[in-house]
Amino acid sequence: MADFENSEELEDKRRVIELIDNLRRSNAVLRAETDMFERHLSRMEPRELAAQGGPEGSPDMSRKKSTRSRTMTQEKLQQLTLEQKCDVAQREMDEMREDLEKLKNSSERIILNLKATLEEADVRLVEVKKGSNEFDRDVAKVLREKKGAMMGAEKVIRYFEDRMRAKDTLVEKLRLKNAALHVQKRKLILQMRQKEEMGEVLHEVDFQQLKIENTQYIERIDERNQDLLRFKLLAGNTLQILNLYKKKLQNMTCESNLLSSDIASRREMLVKIEEETEQAEEERMKAEVLNKKLRGELADYRVPPVLQYVTTKASHNQLEQAVKAWERKVEISEMALKTHTKAWNKLRAIAAGAEGASS
Repeated sequence: MADFENSEELEDKRRVIELIDNLRRSNAVLRAETDMFERHLSRMEPRELAAQGGPEGSPDMSRKKSTRSRTMTQEKLQQLTLEQKCDVAQREMDEMREDLEKLKNSSERIILNLKATLEEADVRLVEVKKGSNEFDRDVAKVLREKKGAMMGAEKVIRYFEDRMRAKDTLVEKLRLKNAALHVQKRKLILQMRQKEEMGEVLHEVDFQQLKIENTQYIERIDERNQDLLRFKLLAGNTLQILNLYKKKLQNMTCESNLLSSDIASRREMLVKIEEETEQAEEERMKAEVLNKKLRGELADYRVPPVLQYVTTKASHNQLEQAVKAWERKVEISEMALKTHTKAWNKLRAIAAGAEGASS
C-alpha cells in the first residue's frame, strides 16, 4: 500500500514538473510574441493604430459608451487572430531583413573604409621609409662624411625646401584630379537623372549585377594597388642598388684615373731609365776602352832607374820654384804698373787743367 502511494506521489511530481516545463516554454513563446508585438507597435504610426482599432477604438466613440462595453472592446482588441499574428510576424521578418541588409551595407562600407585606411597607411609607410632613405643618402651620410655645421644646415634646409615643393606639386595634381572626378560625378548624376526621367530605371537584378561588378572591380583595383606597391618597393630597391653601383663606378673611375697617372709617370720614368741605361752603356764602353788602353800601357810600362827618377824629381822641384818666383815677379810688376798708371793719369789731368787755364 505504501509503495502504491509512493508511486502515485512520484507520478504526480513528474506531471507537475512536466506541467511547469510546458508553462515555461509557453511563457517563453508568449514573451517572444509580446516582444515582437511591442516592436511592431513601436514601428507603427498612430494613424495606423487608429485605423486598425476601428470605430470601437476611436476616442470619440469610447467616450459615449459605458464602462462595460469599453472593457469588452479592449478584450477583443487584445486578442489577435492567427492571420494577424502571421501578418505581424511577416512584417517583423521583413523589418529584420531590412535591418540586417542595412547593417550588412554599413559593415561593408566600414570594411571598405578600413581597407582604404590600411592601404593609405601602407602607402604612407612606404613614402616615409623612402623619404628616410633619401634623407639618409642625400643629407645624413654627407654630413657624417663632411663635418661642416654651416654647410650641413644649409643642405638640410635645401633638402626640406625641395621636399615641400614636391609635396605642393603633388597636392596641386591631386586637387586637379579631385576636381576632374567631381565633374565626372556631376555628369554621371545628370545621366542618371535623365535615365530616370526617360523611364530607364534600374531594377533589383541590375543593382545586384552592378554590385557584383563593383566587387570584381574593387578586387582588381586591390590587386593593382598591391602590384603598384610591390613595383614601388622594387623600384626603391633598384634605385638603392643603382646608387650603390654608381658609387662603386665613381670609386673605380677615381682609382682608374690614379692608376692611369701612375702608369704615365712610370712610363716617363721608364723612358728616363732607358736613356740613363743607354748613357751608362756608352760610358761603360768608353771606360772599357780606357781600361783596355790603361791595361795595355800598364803592361808596356817599364820602371825607370832610381838615379833618373831622383834627377827628374829635383828638376821638377826647381821648375816649380822658378814658376813661383816668376809669379811673384809678375804680381810685383802688376802692382808697379797700377802705381805708374795712377801717376800718369794724375799728370794728364794736371796738364789738361794747365792748358785750359792758359787758353
